[in-house]
Amino acid sequence: MTKIFFQTHGCSVNFSESEQMKGILSRYDFEIIENIEDADVIIINVCTVKGENTALREIKRISEDYRSKRLIVAGCLTEELIERVREIRDDLSFINTHNIKRITEVVEEEINDNHAELLSEEKEVKLNLPKARKNPVVGIVPILNSCALNCSYCSVKAVKGDLLSYPVNNIIKEVNCSLDDGCKEIWVTSQDNAAYGMENKENKLPGLLNEIIKINKEFFVRIGMMNPCNVLPILDELIEIYKNKKIFKFLHMPVQSGNDKILELMNRNYKAEQFKEMINKFRKEIPNITISTDIICGFPTETEEQFNDSLKLVREIKPDVLNISRFMPRPGTKASYMEQLEGGVTKDRSRLLTDIFGNIARMQNEKWIDWEGEILIDEKGKDDSWIGRNFAYKPVVVRGDFKLGDIINVKINTVTSYDLRGELCQ
Repeated sequence: MTKIFFQTHGCSVNFSESEQMKGILSRYDFEIIENIEDADVIIINVCTVKGENTALREIKRISEDYRSKRLIVAGCLTEELIERVREIRDDLSFINTHNIKRITEVVEEEINDNHAELLSEEKEVKLNLPKARKNPVVGIVPILNSCALNCSYCSVKAVKGDLLSYPVNNIIKEVNCSLDDGCKEIWVTSQDNAAYGMENKENKLPGLLNEIIKINKEFFVRIGMMNPCNVLPILDELIEIYKNKKIFKFLHMPVQSGNDKILELMNRNYKAEQFKEMINKFRKEIPNITISTDIICGFPTETEEQFNDSLKLVREIKPDVLNISRFMPRPGTKASYMEQLEGGVTKDRSRLLTDIFGNIARMQNEKWIDWEGEILIDEKGKDDSWIGRNFAYKPVVVRGDFKLGDIINVKINTVTSYDLRGELCQ
């Protein structure tokens, strides 16, 4: 039996697609293994939206360390990445994100010394496929493909094509299948959940979420990333949905910059003040909500003063989670043709923001000391610990004789900048 090892990079959609490819291959009697040393075939599911360098480093390392093993590169592939991969190694196969249903064909060709390339852009609903879940209590449910925006720095549209929202019936079927498999968390995910239905000039996310929470089973929903400009028209509806007990009080809304001129150059279609108003309204209506946002440091032409606006914004909104990215030009995007900053400047700004946020994160977490309540164990931690999530999706580290899916009562007694630490309530 052919043994296959997967390595996955990038967002939760990528992890979902790896689960689907594993499920499809398992149906055809391929063996999915966890040890790369024993593999006959290595499949690297890459992310190029956030940068190609990490993917290339891994492909090079694996090609050097495991030259005798067959290699397939999958995922969000660009022409530039494919060319650079071929410079590293030319005896491999490619399959892009649009063709994951045909992974068996590529594996069979590769093991017969025929290097395949499935790179066409197919507009297909990638739901209701077999799945081999990475985490048995987490059901990752993509609701659309691509994005409704055209941000000047982003390659999503180039890689994934036009926006395609998946039918409600298919999504509900996927949720029910996940719950029947024993999942306790449903991750509603995509490149921008708030774009659901917008290829038809309608924002249908509230309707979809209402259908999901109507399902008469016990589970929690984590709503993934939503772009601010698409949240604005449905803000009040979303806040009401977030009040439902099934919804984790976790909001991921990337601002990217605190300066309006930079936001305009990014083509983000909102102003910093609008973003702050939305955050404030969520916090007013839903106390203790976890706020997650993103900042890009060193966007082309960004001045020190404009970067300081981002620092000011972070200090004002005090997010619980902050994803910090150093600007990297994506080939073919508008931002790649703009005047670039020196790498040292971008690096220094990233370090400064990281230091500032570290203090904010710890301060936000200290508010949870002495909190008592339920958490859902959804991850195995380090050194015999477990990680659970409370109603606000805060990670809580505990020790004890638990298993994935357990719901336990804890009391928080200490925190770090990254998590809460608790003990089982007696």
